[in-house]
Amino acid sequence: MATITTDSRNTGPAVAADDRRRWFRGQAFWLVAPALLLLVVCLGLPLAIMTLRSFSEPQWGWQNYAWFFGTPVNLTVLQRTFAISAWVTLVCLIAGYPYAYVMTAVGPKMRLVLILCVLVPFWVSGVVRTLAWVILLQDSGVINSVIRAVGLSPVKLIRTQTGVVIGMAQVLLPFMILPLYSVMKTIDLRLMQAARSLGASPARAFAQVYLPLSLPGVYAGAIIVFILALGFYITPALLGGPRSTMLSTLIQNQVLSLLNWGRGGAMGVVLLIATFVLLALAAPLSRQPHKTGSTR
Repeated sequence: MATITTDSRNTGPAVAADDRRRWFRGQAFWLVAPALLLLVVCLGLPLAIMTLRSFSEPQWGWQNYAWFFGTPVNLTVLQRTFAISAWVTLVCLIAGYPYAYVMTAVGPKMRLVLILCVLVPFWVSGVVRTLAWVILLQDSGVINSVIRAVGLSPVKLIRTQTGVVIGMAQVLLPFMILPLYSVMKTIDLRLMQAARSLGASPARAFAQVYLPLSLPGVYAGAIIVFILALGFYITPALLGGPRSTMLSTLIQNQVLSLLNWGRGGAMGVVLLIATFVLLALAAPLSRQPHKTGSTR
């Protein structure tokens, strides 16, 4: 009579792994509950209160939104906010792309040094970094002193939109470099050598091989930097002037100076909705490289 035997050494680990997976699926909600609670309390609740106040103060209605869209200054500041954020994103991309590429091409020790250079700004307060830029960009600061020393005319940098872009780009540059590096480090550099061996010039090999593969990192970094730039307050307030005022400054003025929570909430809701619209428009672009890569 044949007997059926099972090898506990083979089935034991597999059964245990299946049991763990089933347990994690059953406990998934409780595992993410602390994070969900934190998001609801720290983000969802303040957002709901801000939206409610935008419709209820000083009375129920759309008067705060009518005031916002009926005031040309508000629309000008909203447009300027998106323009400055776009310039900051472009500057971060131009400065961060070569840096991230070098991080993937150097040795481990040099890569560690470059990563530390990216992470060090996170250890310094944003106010301290902005005040340092005030010293560097002012009319009698270090930059203009060097310009005068070489015989050129000084440049107006402080209290200008250019100064705001410089200060914000320095703060947000790590948020561009890190997503770029996370994508670039997965690209096989031998593909560039293969393209060169097939007769492509270095520029053509980069444009047709390396650049398309790095686009997911470009999109991710650009979206992160752009969204963070939209809500900047300290850097524009310290480095900018009346012609470089961003929407966050107007919101602060309405809420803290004028105690007009309704109008401040309306400004915040408009900025939030505009950001969501841009994200919805950019989402197909960020997915396009993955679609292209999956069909080859």
